[in-house]
Amino acid sequence: MYTLRRWWERYSIQTALIAIALIGAWAIRATHGLFLVELYYWISYPFQPQASSEQVLADVQVAELQDRLLELEAQNQQLQTLLGYTSQLPEETISAPIIGRPPDQWWQQITLGRGSADGVTLGSVVWGIGGLVGRVTDVTPHTSRVLLISDPSSQIGVTVSRSRAMGYLRGQTGSKAVMVFFDKLPDVRPGDVISTSKLSQLFPSGLPIGRVESIQLDKSPAPEVVVKLSAPISSLEWVVIQSTQK
Repeated sequence: MYTLRRWWERYSIQTALIAIALIGAWAIRATHGLFLVELYYWISYPFQPQASSEQVLADVQVAELQDRLLELEAQNQQLQTLLGYTSQLPEETISAPIIGRPPDQWWQQITLGRGSADGVTLGSVVWGIGGLVGRVTDVTPHTSRVLLISDPSSQIGVTVSRSRAMGYLRGQTGSKAVMVFFDKLPDVRPGDVISTSKLSQLFPSGLPIGRVESIQLDKSPAPEVVVKLSAPISSLEWVVIQSTQK
């Protein structure tokens, strides 16, 4: 007992320091370093400048206004581009915002904030900047639903603008579609423009759709090409509606 007491009197400080170090290491490991962050906060707190609640609220409001300004600038740029694109179309058109898009049908359909009260008719052609987007399949007085050309159920009569080789286009639930040719040996090259054909029953002829990205002439039962769609269907916010009625 005497020996133990003498050992404790000699090594008590070292033992206590080792115990503290072990406990500290365990705390750091258990809290992933949050213990040190919390300790630093309380040590440095008296030396930190204290902002009033009014100043904090004002800073938050300024940050929110800056974010809103950036969003409005982005929307304004899109609308200016859309207006410039609309001016090139031959007939009167209607600009429409996209107000609905089901996540599980992102490439199938969109809902527009324009309807029959704005002049939208069933079967109207819908454009995006760069090319064809789809057609109106349902109309209410203030909204309309659009079947996108990227929907697998969508089939459009199309042609190769350069060679006039014809076929039909089907959607692939993405930014690319597949053109299936009627001819067994079609004249087609990578980069060729694909547009709606005269045989299309749902769209006027000559509407640009996209460009040939890759070719599969040995595809059975008919040759196919992969077409990169011109319109940015995945990121649309505004579109242009063009009525098919004369």
